[in-house]
Amino acid sequence: MSRLRPDPFVLAILATVGVATLLPASGAVAGGFGVATTLAVGLLFFLYGARLSTQEALEGLRHWRLHAVVLAATFVLFPLLGLALFLLPASVLPPQLAAGVLFLAVLPSTVQSSIAFTSIARGNVAAAICGASLSNLAGIVLTPLLVALLLAGDGAGVDGSAVLGIVLQLLAPFVAGQLARRWIGGWITRHAAPLKLVDRGSILLVVYTAFSAGMTEGIWHRLDLGHLLVLVVVCCVLLAAVLGATGRGARVLGFGRADRITIVFCGSKKSLASGLPMATVLFGHAQVGLIVLPLMLFHQIQLIVCATLARRYAAEEEQELVPA
Repeated sequence: MSRLRPDPFVLAILATVGVATLLPASGAVAGGFGVATTLAVGLLFFLYGARLSTQEALEGLRHWRLHAVVLAATFVLFPLLGLALFLLPASVLPPQLAAGVLFLAVLPSTVQSSIAFTSIARGNVAAAICGASLSNLAGIVLTPLLVALLLAGDGAGVDGSAVLGIVLQLLAPFVAGQLARRWIGGWITRHAAPLKLVDRGSILLVVYTAFSAGMTEGIWHRLDLGHLLVLVVVCCVLLAAVLGATGRGARVLGFGRADRITIVFCGSKKSLASGLPMATVLFGHAQVGLIVLPLMLFHQIQLIVCATLARRYAAEEEQELVPA
């Protein structure tokens, strides 16, 4: 049953969605939350930049074949599968949910859970740290570019204001965090637990603002239980396809067991922590609620499936170590 236990952070997000549904912000209050969300997103990416060791990421390039496969899975395979699912008829998957699936597909990998599952499965943890970090570093640039290329007609335009928003809210704080790391990196490491609350609080603020806007604009009446069930199936199919492709592909390419595990876990994840704030920058406030719904479902599904898979990998290795 522990494998099926919901992620507490996902539960907090769902509770925030409930509050936004019952007590949505509107008018001047919504404007205030919009400003607070903009500042929170900037703070979030500043902390990402301050935490990420550029030296570790650059040193990890020595294992370039593994990282190339992870990046290809994250920013090539996933988007291609997302495009295929995007072509589903609107009667099966409404356009905004389809756009959300495609947005999910162009996001970077997670860091924390990729490393944790690789460790549980006894994979190459050092490569997982570098690979997941490189994915997030690349995602700062590649995700907005892919969104602009693939979803230009869904509220994610490529005009000057969109580019400026990406630079000011995502890239500039991240670079500032990298520059400040030499002075505050140690302090951030020592205070990781309280700063994690800042991270998650910022994301919950993003969720509340996005879903409040959706309620105010009246978009939620378009979503029924049937579409929600279809979305769950789509997320499961997407995850299964990537897990199968990364596992088989890593074996065909001749990687050892530990590296194959790293490729599977780093190449199959999508980052909720990066995706939610990115969505607020790249899409209109009223659209964000439905756009990020596939990501929220996929996040919980990937945790359940990958926790099970990591334990299976660990059990297989234990059996191999038992003397015949």
